[in-house]
Amino acid sequence: MDLEIVDGDLSSGAPEGPVETRWDRHRFDLKLVNPANKRKYTVLVVGTGLAGASAASTLAELGYNVENFCIQDTPRRAHSVAAQGGINAAKNYPNDGDSVWRLFYDTIKGGDFRARESNVYRLAQLSANIIDQCVAQGVPFAREYGGTLANRSFGGAQVSRTFYARGQTGQQLLLGAYSSLMRQVDEGRVRLHARREMLDLVVVDGHAKGIITRNLVTGALERWAGDAVLLCTGGYSTVYYLSTNAVNSNATAAWRCHKRGALFANPCFMQIHPTCIPMQGRTQSKLTLMSESLRNDGRIWVPKQAGDARRPDQIPEDERDYFLERIYPAFGNLVPRDVASRAAKHVCDEGRGVGATGLAVYLDFKDAMARLGHATVEQRYSNLFEMYREITGESPYEVPMQIYPAPHYTMGGLWVDYNLQSTIPGLHVLGEANFSDHGANRLGASALMQGLCDGYFVIPYTLGNYLAGQKPGTVRTDHAAFAATEATVRGGVDKLLAIDGRRTARDFHWDLGRLLWDKVGMSRDPEGIRDTIGKIRSLREEFWQNVRVPGSGDSLNQSLEYAGRVADYLELGELIAIDALHRDESCGCHLRTDHQSAEGEPVRNDGDFSYVAAWEHSGDPGRPRLHRERLAFDNVHLAVRNYK
Repeated sequence: MDLEIVDGDLSSGAPEGPVETRWDRHRFDLKLVNPANKRKYTVLVVGTGLAGASAASTLAELGYNVENFCIQDTPRRAHSVAAQGGINAAKNYPNDGDSVWRLFYDTIKGGDFRARESNVYRLAQLSANIIDQCVAQGVPFAREYGGTLANRSFGGAQVSRTFYARGQTGQQLLLGAYSSLMRQVDEGRVRLHARREMLDLVVVDGHAKGIITRNLVTGALERWAGDAVLLCTGGYSTVYYLSTNAVNSNATAAWRCHKRGALFANPCFMQIHPTCIPMQGRTQSKLTLMSESLRNDGRIWVPKQAGDARRPDQIPEDERDYFLERIYPAFGNLVPRDVASRAAKHVCDEGRGVGATGLAVYLDFKDAMARLGHATVEQRYSNLFEMYREITGESPYEVPMQIYPAPHYTMGGLWVDYNLQSTIPGLHVLGEANFSDHGANRLGASALMQGLCDGYFVIPYTLGNYLAGQKPGTVRTDHAAFAATEATVRGGVDKLLAIDGRRTARDFHWDLGRLLWDKVGMSRDPEGIRDTIGKIRSLREEFWQNVRVPGSGDSLNQSLEYAGRVADYLELGELIAIDALHRDESCGCHLRTDHQSAEGEPVRNDGDFSYVAAWEHSGDPGRPRLHRERLAFDNVHLAVRNYK
């Protein structure tokens, strides 16, 4: 592939010295804003999930004026509520050998050595503070009989470090952040703007100074000026059409920032989650995730014999293959997500999958109920079991769940430095919208940890460092850059409405998702990726000639909203494929069939690809420019991941 590679490596700006002291030393070196001056600055926070709500509330508490934007009707509907299983923290309450260093090591190893050490250590270091913060907010974490906080295990670790609130951890954490946010709304330091979608970034003299939003109720385009912009809009796995993400989760805000100059890092690093209710047909709009916490007590198996169509209760123990326990005895059912997903796909490809489609494996709780008792299993997982029963009509208390891997979390995202600032000064990116902490695969229960860490404990320090060098209020919405950016947005809206084709945006989205899932999903090969790139380009060309968007642009129009997102997916999808083709190795979730061992395990190419691939938009979606951030491993040495 002919790529333009920009000379000079990207610098993360991480401090030197022992990794244990980098964050403390860096905080001391950061510039500060006088408390009396903070009220002069306005910060635009886009998103109200865990990263957005925690950042908005904390910055307002510090004295900044905050404008907070929410695509839903209320911040409580942010997709963070769907993270059910738990949140990691290195508190070592069970006294089973955990530490900040072990959480750091597990995260680097789980990400297949493609994450930045400095950021990951900071995340592990601050994890304990997050739990204390959330307990103070009243988050009802599960507790042991004596009153201490309970922990359970998650994939990729041999210690129990995951704090949880039954199967509702994300919801309870979001309610805690939401309560802090609404307190600041009541105090007048946060202005909350619901039902707004960010459609572009306003850049003045190279700095992010505002955004353009569309009022999703009235259709009006609105201008917002600020001294900095925080992007907290989540990931982009909905590019695959069917994913575990909410239907309204999308990539538009991040992609429009990318087209304004923010580098997009590792876009092909997509997490495939192993415990999802299998796809049933094209009429579905999304897939439902069953929490990874179920792998604590559930055993995953398939029949040993291909084509065995008997009911699970008719298959005796000696004819069952508990394949994760067999292949990875040290971790068993608690291997990392990418390992479990690949193994499930492999046994299904062998013809040993179960269910109507053959694309499922069993997650069985029979042994757990015999060992723990029905009441204990019900106490731990009742809401998840009820959700499964409502969707499938089967009770996991009576028959094993059927699960299969599905697109879930995106490790890729906008590139940020150690201060969480993108390559556009003033544009900071938090949570899943950035790339920074998870490498090629995210460990379970680390998404909530990163979102809250970024919002509560990192950005309050690092944003001040940027604002201290900026004079407040220098740009208002009557600046020419706002008029030009709004005109660009309006031109895109008018172009979509004028096509008047025959196919819906949903049709195009489905076709794109199937192309990516089939060829740039769990397994990938160069020929298939090249073919997909060509097909995406043809699909995008057809989209701009044949999409049909009914209605107008100056009123409520969900078809228009959706079409704009699909237009961005069609460009992002090509970048995902280009990145997958460029990365000539297997790592984490990214299995290249031409880079695997005899046992089917991924084989990395550390000599050539120990770097972050950060892509610059050139104006042509098919010809992005590559920037590279070299990854140094001074504390965790490169090694082949082994969970056996």
